[in-house]
Amino acid sequence: MGRRVVITGLGVCAPNGVGLHNFTKALQTGVSGVRFQPQLETLKFGCQIAAEPLVKDNLRSHYFTPLQLRGLNASGIVYGVIAGVDAWQDAGLEFASKETPDWDSGILFGTGILGIDKLRESIHLVDDKQVRRLGSTTVLQTMASGISAYLGGILGCGNQVTTNSSACTTGTEGVLMAYERIASGKAERILTGSCSDSGPYVWGGFDAMRILPRNYNQDPTKASRPMSATAAGFVPGSGAGALVLESLESAKARNAPVYAEVLGGAVNSGGQRGEGSMTAPNSEAVQRCIRQAVANAGIKNIAIDSINGHLTATAKDPLEIENWSKALELQGEDFPYVNSFKGLVGHCLAASGSIECVGTVLQLKKGQVFGNVNCEDIHPQILNYVAASKIPQQTIPHAPKIIAKASFGFGDVNACVIFKDCND
Repeated sequence: MGRRVVITGLGVCAPNGVGLHNFTKALQTGVSGVRFQPQLETLKFGCQIAAEPLVKDNLRSHYFTPLQLRGLNASGIVYGVIAGVDAWQDAGLEFASKETPDWDSGILFGTGILGIDKLRESIHLVDDKQVRRLGSTTVLQTMASGISAYLGGILGCGNQVTTNSSACTTGTEGVLMAYERIASGKAERILTGSCSDSGPYVWGGFDAMRILPRNYNQDPTKASRPMSATAAGFVPGSGAGALVLESLESAKARNAPVYAEVLGGAVNSGGQRGEGSMTAPNSEAVQRCIRQAVANAGIKNIAIDSINGHLTATAKDPLEIENWSKALELQGEDFPYVNSFKGLVGHCLAASGSIECVGTVLQLKKGQVFGNVNCEDIHPQILNYVAASKIPQQTIPHAPKIIAKASFGFGDVNACVIFKDCND
């Protein structure tokens, strides 16, 4: 692709930890962010649990001005700004001056749906013939690119400022889009990430589809069970993750610490053909995406030490592992270590890829593979392809050098990115 691209900053607002330190510790020790939600019980949801970040009101004032906070009712924007600003500052970067934008820096921050609570509030005001009470920020809070607009204004970025949206693939796709823009010389650094709103108006459709676990309302932390024989559906979640991608030359010039290198990756779609559909993956497309990612990264299959899968705790988990095994032509003890963070954070929808990319990069930084919770009963079909020892139940001190991270989303869309350790 041209220039080498590295990661110099991370930020996260996750259900099991707001802030990089809290999130890291939670992943290392298996702290869950899945909780019982009284509101869902009141609304008679079948699944009355969810995973959302716990953001205290006084924390918001560190990221938003009093004027910005006035009428702010879009949880995804709150999560995204916290994660994005934290990543920017973690990279040692300053906000642009009030007079001139930073022409070399951009924003590529995705979402699925944004400001749904604000939109609901607005619909009621319009129906009540009170349009003038909508306020001046209604449009900004409900347009998909509202999150990138907020971050672009706070940071003062003058390069491309935009939003992508590809269902559960959004965050991982965004990393690759940012990588390509920097590698091609069109930007020096890009803040990339994704966010997802919280609440019943986001999660209700999934509950109606009956793809959420309904038997764990009294035991929330056991509900999300990726790769488990007793997996009963994904737990809905929300939050945001953010990464600062930067050209290696720029990082070296300002002596910035580097978390990892982005070697490359691939995105594709199964076209909802064959076994692929709006909600199910086309296995051929998934395997092609993985193979292309490895080829684009310029590595051999065997070089992958660990995989952070999409693995949502549904009946499709064994199929995903089968696709990894066939794509990499590895199985048994030769299969890389594999994990899913969804046992701890649920499925954070459009935010899942970015939150999980942050967690994946942290494994490289810490020299660990984080454990899989609620997976003591590994699905027997999965054991046809990977040895049980490669699915660690707790964090292990294995220092991976190369990790593959993939996301597979509604609409039969796929993304796989390859990260490399930079400590050697």
